[in-house]
Amino acid sequence: MTALPRSASPLETTVVAVPGMHCAGCMSKVERGLKALPGIADARVNLSSRMVTVSHGPEVDSHDLVAALAEIGFEAQARREATTRPYSAVRPLLAPLAVAAFAAMNVMLLSVSVWAGAEGSTRSLFHWISALIAIPAIAYAGQPFFRSAWKALRHGTTNMDVPISIGVLIATGLSLYETMLGGADAWFDGALMLLTFLLAGRVMDAMMRDRARRGVDALLSQAAQGAMVVGTDGSLSWQEADALLPGMIMRVAAGERLAADGEILRGSSRFDQSLLTGESAPVAAHMGAIVMAGTLNLDAPVDVRVTHAGHDTTLAEIARLMEASAQNRSRYVRIADRAARLYAPAVHTLAALAVVGWLIAGAGLYQALVIGVAVLIITCPCALGLAVPVAQVVASGSLMRAGIMVKDGSALERLATVDRALLDKTGTLTLGRPVPDAAALAALPAEVAAIALALASHSRHPLSRALAGALAAAGVKAAELQLVEERPGEGVFARWGTHHVALRRPDSASGTAATLEIIGEPVWLIPFADRLRPDAIDALAGLQRLGVKCSILSGDNAAAVADVARTTGLTAQASASPADKQDAINRLRKAGRRVLMVGDGLNDGPALAAADASIAPGTASEVGLQAADLVFVQDSLLALPRSVRAARATMRVVRQNFALAIAYNACAVPLALAGLVTPLIAAIAMSASSLLVIANSLRLARAAR
Repeated sequence: MTALPRSASPLETTVVAVPGMHCAGCMSKVERGLKALPGIADARVNLSSRMVTVSHGPEVDSHDLVAALAEIGFEAQARREATTRPYSAVRPLLAPLAVAAFAAMNVMLLSVSVWAGAEGSTRSLFHWISALIAIPAIAYAGQPFFRSAWKALRHGTTNMDVPISIGVLIATGLSLYETMLGGADAWFDGALMLLTFLLAGRVMDAMMRDRARRGVDALLSQAAQGAMVVGTDGSLSWQEADALLPGMIMRVAAGERLAADGEILRGSSRFDQSLLTGESAPVAAHMGAIVMAGTLNLDAPVDVRVTHAGHDTTLAEIARLMEASAQNRSRYVRIADRAARLYAPAVHTLAALAVVGWLIAGAGLYQALVIGVAVLIITCPCALGLAVPVAQVVASGSLMRAGIMVKDGSALERLATVDRALLDKTGTLTLGRPVPDAAALAALPAEVAAIALALASHSRHPLSRALAGALAAAGVKAAELQLVEERPGEGVFARWGTHHVALRRPDSASGTAATLEIIGEPVWLIPFADRLRPDAIDALAGLQRLGVKCSILSGDNAAAVADVARTTGLTAQASASPADKQDAINRLRKAGRRVLMVGDGLNDGPALAAADASIAPGTASEVGLQAADLVFVQDSLLALPRSVRAARATMRVVRQNFALAIAYNACAVPLALAGLVTPLIAAIAMSASSLLVIANSLRLARAAR
């Protein structure tokens, strides 16, 4: 590999699965190790899915990345498809956990007999039986730690599994030595308890990470595996989803899901989009409407021209958004990273000092080694490493179930501090879906309505689509038109029999409207109105109760903004350019406010990026989706106060987790150094601290209520 000419060559992105990552220390080691290599510009770990997204030059391929990760000490494999289900770490840990727990229970029963006063040959017999149970169990159940530690040591590095493995092996060796000499103490129970609790903690951690991805997995499992494609000669053939290309025509029968995004060419039907948008009501779609991969065709067969397939579908984009979740570092994650990085050398030094110190104080080698093992075990920083990621994963999973995707884990930290919210109008406070005036439609004669539907169905303009949808839902049948032509910026023009007809922009109107012209007939004006999002008033009141002051910051004209401002009771700034929006945010930030920007449009992109935290609806533009920290996929605006509440609850739990981890070490380490803690007690204390942090984080499972 050669040095990366970052500014000259376009970067490529490769996703690699690294099943062996399980903590903040692993994340830091993988990222630092890859970034240090030539040809690699960036590496971002997603611990939830155990994936690494690597940006690299064209001279680097997936085999180089796998080899580089092997050098760092991690097995890896290139991920073939963006929508491939991620690796789950739960299953490989279940058998070792079961073996460790079963052996620990049996050895503990024998230990109770020894503690109860067994002496002489009876005690020796119990120790030998314990050894026969414990040694093979430790050899098997400890493999996840031993393999990881050996890989690290073989490459001249250390990780959190090194002191754990050393502690377990020394405790087992001392116990076997004591058993062979007929001594009073053996620590088989402590070694097995340590493995049991460590494995239990890792299984719980892996299960929570899997649970956080359950929403995306549900989406991916609903993707159609292929589609019936209509050939140019009218023939039908089945194509796998991966083989679909833009321009192909899919025939989607009623009851089938779409394998790609596309535009309806023939037919009309209703589609269940609940998996993608959370909208429970079926959505009617007619000729010219855009339908998305993963949605279910409910009523009638339709022919769909593929516009986006494979990795470019909305479904794949949502999967990528979730993959981006929790990849960035918050201030608390950075603290945990640094602590985990310093852990291995610090704990090795501490244990060595304990052994040497007790030897100097006159203790025997056996006693000094027991104290050193207790120090190694009790200082395991699992609780510190779990403090932030577990809280963020549980909170993100809760928000995901509520229809809110967290793209950036650090966003929860920033969102928790906001005290000012700026909301765009169209598409944010309102649905951005113009609805034709019902009274105006009802006043149209049947023949005129049929012409209006026929004209509207030939255009993808939002007003035309809204008009076509409303007329079709009312049972209107489209008229036969000839010479249909859509003129950009003007409207749709055609001939109906001998009459020239047009659906066009009005010369003047007080609001959004379209005119229907039939030469020789009166002109029909059809007004349109946009609706506030459901629960908008309640959502704004919720933000106010959270201490977040809201106002409107819109690029629309003053007349259009005034109506929404009156309805919501918010102050408003209209006709704001993208630069104006950015300036407004900067002014507020300079005044000491923490700003939340909520917007959807292309013109909101700079403001979304400039704010302390940002949220976009799922219907936002590509720029808006990429710039926002969180994305909500439901129509309801209650996602805003729900997100702020969840973020504040998450940070409370993170601070509590740090306090628990620090308090544990402050109390436990001096006791271990003083020789007051046996390896068994150290194993129980260390594991209990990790479980306490996990249990505390689990309280966030309902943070998004």
